[in-house]
Amino acid sequence: MDKNLDIDNIDLKIISLLNDDAKTPYTEIAKKVFVSSGTVHVRMRKLEEMGIVKSATLNIDFSKLGYDISAFLGIYLEKSSLYDNVIEKLKEISEVINAYYTTGNYSIFAKIICKDTNHLRTVLDNIQKVEGIDRTETLIVLEESINRPIQFFDK
Repeated sequence: MDKNLDIDNIDLKIISLLNDDAKTPYTEIAKKVFVSSGTVHVRMRKLEEMGIVKSATLNIDFSKLGYDISAFLGIYLEKSSLYDNVIEKLKEISEVINAYYTTGNYSIFAKIICKDTNHLRTVLDNIQKVEGIDRTETLIVLEESINRPIQFFDK
């Protein structure tokens, strides 16, 4: 059996609970899953080693830190073979918080955050100067209505 498929409902329940709140103590998760906290610890280490759990992250309201503009950026490449080089350059631009290699109109679809429209303009100028980018299209986010992890169990 493929090692990545060697998970059970206990693993999925642990993942689901941590998906809701990554700061939940293992002792609390253990009580909800009816196992010991040591078992949760061992299971989490196994999930990390398998590459299923990559990290725990914070869900930050960037607007409260002065970043009032979120935008999606469709990036057209001069040629698809330049993808790796372009991604390495985009990693150097801290306002790029996500980037995806996609099918469809864009070669890369990215999410950026900026303080204001002047900052957005500067970031777009920096992105458009990256060698290998042909052009971009910007979609400014007016409201994020849904931001949730996948649910493995009905609640």
